[in-house]
Amino acid sequence: MSIHNFTLSRHLIRNLSIISLTVVLLCGASLVILRTPATDISTVAPQGKQVAVFAGGCYWGMEAVFEHVKGVSDVVSGFSGGSAKTANYGLVSAGLTNHAESVKITYDPSLISYSQLLHVYFLVAHDPTQLNRQGPDSGQQYRSAIFFANDQQKQVAQEYIAQLNKSQIFPQQIVTQLAPLQGFYQAAAYHQNYIARHPGNPYVVVNDLPKLVKLQAQFPNLYKN
Repeated sequence: MSIHNFTLSRHLIRNLSIISLTVVLLCGASLVILRTPATDISTVAPQGKQVAVFAGGCYWGMEAVFEHVKGVSDVVSGFSGGSAKTANYGLVSAGLTNHAESVKITYDPSLISYSQLLHVYFLVAHDPTQLNRQGPDSGQQYRSAIFFANDQQKQVAQEYIAQLNKSQIFPQQIVTQLAPLQGFYQAAAYHQNYIARHPGNPYVVVNDLPKLVKLQAQFPNLYKN
């Protein structure tokens, strides 16, 4: 099977969601569901913890990478960058909203710093030089973006991006957007812990599992099983 066929897996899922969305739009009773705003899950960290929100392509792979980072206690797949009314997988995956597929990371700053999370984000979790796409997935919903929770996170991210560009670690300039965190909307249960539950999915095998190998190789001191 070619890589092209492998990459069809998630596109097929996306198309099925769009088909389902069309059916919903034709169903008056279900139309109310679409009008119901998604719930903004709390981005206030528990005592002793902090929260980071990153976007960089399909959230399946992003979630799996950070779930294997020491000091991270929880990772949730969802949407950020748009309104509650449009935080719906069918709408987002069709490119009809301002949302980006994102992950909300809860971590212990005494075990891992925000800077270290950025190291993993830029060097393992995705390619920050791809504009409005990541691998086989294209559209602004797959953009590279950091949703900073406070001015300190913004400053650290700005300085790190400048450092990476200056050192020319990547052949092209980084296109990662920086935006204030104004809401995070959790994706459906089907998308949570997706790789742990579907490690044999062809899309996962080609696009995501290599990231876990890279994480263990580049950051062995941060890697957890």
